[in-house]
Amino acid sequence: HLMQVDSVQRWMEDLKLMTDCECMCILQSKPISVEKDEQNELLLSSQYSTCDNLQLLLKRAWIISTELTRIAQKLEKGRWQRVHSMTVRLNCHVHSMINEYNTCTRGSSEEMHQLEKLLIDKCSEFTAFTERCLQTEDEETLKSMKSCVNETLMTVAQYFGQLIELVLTQEAQSLLRQIELSGSLYLTESAISSLFSLTQEGAHLCRIIAKEGGVVALFKICRQDCFRCLYPQTLRTLASICCVEEGMHQLEKVDGILCLADILTDTSHSEATHAEAAAVIAQITSPHLTFTQHLSSFLENMEEIVTALVKLCQEASSGEVFLLASAALANITFFDTMACEILLQLNAMKILLAACSDKCIVDTPYSRDQVVTILANMSVLDQCASEIIQGNGVQLLMEMLSEKPSSGNPAEAAACERVQQKSAVTLARLSRDPEVAEAAVKLSCIPRLIKLCRSPAERNNSDSVLVACLAALRRLAVMSPEGLEDSDFQQLVKPRLVDSFLLCTNMEESFV
Repeated sequence: HLMQVDSVQRWMEDLKLMTDCECMCILQSKPISVEKDEQNELLLSSQYSTCDNLQLLLKRAWIISTELTRIAQKLEKGRWQRVHSMTVRLNCHVHSMINEYNTCTRGSSEEMHQLEKLLIDKCSEFTAFTERCLQTEDEETLKSMKSCVNETLMTVAQYFGQLIELVLTQEAQSLLRQIELSGSLYLTESAISSLFSLTQEGAHLCRIIAKEGGVVALFKICRQDCFRCLYPQTLRTLASICCVEEGMHQLEKVDGILCLADILTDTSHSEATHAEAAAVIAQITSPHLTFTQHLSSFLENMEEIVTALVKLCQEASSGEVFLLASAALANITFFDTMACEILLQLNAMKILLAACSDKCIVDTPYSRDQVVTILANMSVLDQCASEIIQGNGVQLLMEMLSEKPSSGNPAEAAACERVQQKSAVTLARLSRDPEVAEAAVKLSCIPRLIKLCRSPAERNNSDSVLVACLAALRRLAVMSPEGLEDSDFQQLVKPRLVDSFLLCTNMEESFV
C-alpha cells in the first residue's frame, strides 16, 4: 500500500521520521522526562488519533524492513562501512519505533516487553558486531565473521517480525473489544473506522483481524437494530476482511450468508446498506479467489440474493450502486450455473440492457464490464437469444466492441479490453441463433470484427480480444459469407484459429 504513494510525497512524510531518528541518536534513545500530569494529558490526547499513531508505526516498520533488506544486500557485497552505518541507523529506528508506540499506548503485555528487550539487545549486539568487523582488515577473518553477522541479522529480522505481529494483533484485539463491549454509537463507529483502516494495509492484517474474531464481531453489529446507521461502514469492513481465507471461514461459521440475504431482502434498509451488502457478496463470490468452494450455505440462499440484487440494479440511484450490484451478479454467474436460469426468469437481461441506455447509471467501462460478463455467461442458454433481440442487445454489444478508455489509466484500459473481449464472446455464442446473426450482420458487425483483428491499436494490442473476435467472425462467416472479402476469408476464417491468430498478432521479432 505504501509503495503506491508518490515518491516525493513519501520522502516528505519520511522527513519527520528521519529527523526523529537523528534526535534519538543525540539523546542516546533517552526520552525527555515529563511531569506525571502532563504524561496523562498526552495519553488522553492520543486516544483521538489511534489511527494516526498506527499509521506512524506502520511507516516506521516499513522503513525498518527496508533497512534490513538493504543491510543484507550490502553485507553480500562485503561493503562493511555501509553495513555498519546502516546498522546504527536501524538501531535508532527500532528505539524510536518502540518509544513512539509506548508513548501512545496505555499499556503493553509482558510478552511485548520481553520482545522489545530482545530486539533492542540484539540490535545493540548487531551494531557492536559490525563495528568490530569495520576495525578488522584481515580478509579471512572477515569471511569467517560474515556468517555470524548474517545470523545476527536474521535474528534481528525475526524478533522485529514477531514484535510487529504482536503489536498489530494487540491493536486489532483492542478495537474488537471496543466494538463488542461498547454500547456507545460514537465509540463503536470510531472503532469500526479504525478497523477498516487496518484492513487497507494488506492481506496480512486482514488475516490477523479474522483470526482475532473480527468477522464475528462485525456480524454481531449487523444483527442489532440499534446500530442500523453503522451497517454500511460495518459491511464495507467485512468485505475487506473477506478477501482472505480466514475471513471466509469465519463468515461461514457465523451464518454470514443468511445475514447478508436478510439485509438485502429487507426493504426497510437504506440503499447504501444494500449496496455494501452487495459488495460483500461480490467479494466472497469473486472468481479470482480459490477458497470459495466451501460456501455451501450460499446455494441455499442464492435465489433470494439474486432476486434482491436484480432489484437493486433496477432501482439503483447512482453508478456506484449499480456497479456493486452488477459485480455481485456477475460473480454469482461464475459461482453457479443455476444463477443464469434464475436471472432469465427474473427478466434480468431486459433490466440490464435498459440500464445500459442510462449514461448516469452505467457510466464507466467497469460497469459495462459487469453487464457484458453477465450477458456472456447467460448466453449459453438458448432462450437468451430472443431476449437479446427484444432488448436491442445486439446494438449494445456492437457499441461495446468499440469501447475506448477516456484516460491513460491502465485499470480503465484493462476494463475496456475485457468489455471488447466479452462482447465478442457473447456475439459468438448468440450467433448460433440465425436471428441474432442476421441482426449482427445488418449492424455491420463483420467489418468491426475484421478491424479489431487487423488493427492492434483498436484492441489495445490485446491477444484475448483478438482470439474472441476471430471466434465471433468465424461464427458469423458461416451465417453470412458474402460479408467477407476474399483476403479476409483466406487469412481470418479459412486457416486454423491458431494460424489466423499468429497472422494478426503484432510480432516484431525476426526469425531470419
